[in-house]
Amino acid sequence: MNDTFDVWYRDPHEVVKNMLANADYKDEMDYAPFREFSSEGDEQQWQDFMSGSWAWSQADELANDPNTHGATFVPIVLGSDKTTVSVGTGNNEYYPLYVSFGNIRNNVRRAHRDAVSVTAFLAIPKTTKEHANDSSFRKFRRQLFHSSLAKILSTFKPWMTKPEIVRFGNGYHRRVIYGLGPYIADYEEQALLSCIVRGWCPKCLSPRNDLDADSLCRCREHTEALLEQATLQELWSEYGIVGDLVPFTNNFPCADIHELLSPDILHQLIKGAFKDHLVNWVERYLKHVHSAAEASRILDDIDRRWDSRLQSYDVYELFSNRIAAVAPCAGLRRFPQGRGFKQWTGDDSKALMKVYLPAIEGYVPADIVQAFRAFLDFCYLVRRDVITEHTVTQIQDALERFHHYRTIFSTLGVVLTFSLPRQHSMVHYLFLIRLFGAPNGLCSSITEAKHIKAVKEPWRRSSRFKALGQMLLTNQRLDKLSAARADFRRRGMLDGTCLSEANGAGHDNLNLPDGDGNENEGVRGHDVQPEENNEDIEVDNGPTSVLAHVELAKTPQYKRARTINELAVELSIPQLPILLHQFLFRQLYPDDERDPDEIPPNILRPQ
Repeated sequence: MNDTFDVWYRDPHEVVKNMLANADYKDEMDYAPFREFSSEGDEQQWQDFMSGSWAWSQADELANDPNTHGATFVPIVLGSDKTTVSVGTGNNEYYPLYVSFGNIRNNVRRAHRDAVSVTAFLAIPKTTKEHANDSSFRKFRRQLFHSSLAKILSTFKPWMTKPEIVRFGNGYHRRVIYGLGPYIADYEEQALLSCIVRGWCPKCLSPRNDLDADSLCRCREHTEALLEQATLQELWSEYGIVGDLVPFTNNFPCADIHELLSPDILHQLIKGAFKDHLVNWVERYLKHVHSAAEASRILDDIDRRWDSRLQSYDVYELFSNRIAAVAPCAGLRRFPQGRGFKQWTGDDSKALMKVYLPAIEGYVPADIVQAFRAFLDFCYLVRRDVITEHTVTQIQDALERFHHYRTIFSTLGVVLTFSLPRQHSMVHYLFLIRLFGAPNGLCSSITEAKHIKAVKEPWRRSSRFKALGQMLLTNQRLDKLSAARADFRRRGMLDGTCLSEANGAGHDNLNLPDGDGNENEGVRGHDVQPEENNEDIEVDNGPTSVLAHVELAKTPQYKRARTINELAVELSIPQLPILLHQFLFRQLYPDDERDPDEIPPNILRPQ
């Protein structure tokens, strides 16, 4: 157990500053917390993160301090989730840490517009089977996670109490105060982050065997008070606290990990309460009240495969081919092979939610159907982009109906307890909506969708040997390319095409006579209507668009040019450096009347 574990990361402070300076986000950001009210009924509504009460309370604290009064509050949104990159027989596991900021609006964070970026790859300690269950190793593994986060995020700490001048995408500079914001994670990681025992709730003090009991919320102050009074064993058994761990949030001001854990629609509701609980309970119910053969026949009938043999079935059987026989419809996914496949994705579960309720009707009691209906109402309500006070009332009603009708599973002997952390998390959604805004802006589906671009594709481009550093470098370069593109777009450099620009530049400064015999100086070629006697002026009427595509090499090309001078030799363009300097001079100093061709090279080069 003397191994060394590497944590690869880049400065998240610089990553966030680059995001804030991105011109693409200038109209997609909220620079101050706000409270939003609907035009109809004048009721409060929640959408983006800054409309929540947490950002409002943080801004109030900044306003009370003369040193931070008037500063822009920038919450740091974090997310982490293990993922596996497997090719053939390989099984490579990685632990990316993602960073974003709360001022960006939810639709941008969900839209893969580089508002979420990978900033680190955390270590995944492994040991021999002999020590895998050793308490010392488990403690080391958990504390390494928290210590790594504290070190990675330490560059934010000086600017959490003292304003930093930061340039934003709209060109203005603002005084900024950073603060740790919501953390996106599934339940397993929430338990690790909040230093609690698995099976307990990371948000409240409800006992493990009765999670739905009324109780107080967990908080940093209460936990620290318990650490001073209780033993480690008492903390573990009575409060569900792992007392010998130090959360990373203890290193930062105004940070309470229990408060910062965000709702997770994907793992708590869709994959958890729906697929792992309710769908499984229906199967257990059928096996409980029917013989094994009859239960299997009913399950097959629910998701029977759609094939040519359907034409021999009677009307009832045609109706009973429930899931597989869903008619094609926009927005509705078909399961031609039923639901009997091994690995489910979030999209699979979302699609199944739309067709599962009518598929089980007639095979289960009415209360089970009502429980599914109430649960689906809850899910679709909390997934809305905008949640109003009326929606909150509907969510509360759906939750109460679900708790009422789900007791049928206990009455029938299918379920022994409802103290399940992921299902219990539903009771916290109303509070978290008011705290952080609409939950779909802080869902783990955002980080999971980022795995492809941030982990899997960079891994394929790497040499596969000590790939972590190469993967992080690839992400850094992709972010730089994205930032450069945004800057070029802001400068108007991407308007039109290369060919149209070349055509226009080729006819600059033409002195052509007009109808009165005068000369038109500086008229661009494409603005001039050629006379019949101007035979030496050629007009290109062909297409002016150039199809171009840039794709990173799958593996590093070590033998290619890596500097401008080397590239000039490789392309056989010896004047490439001076041409590049002239181009940059025109872009950086568009108002300079000097001709770059007449400026000495030593002046053109940036100092």
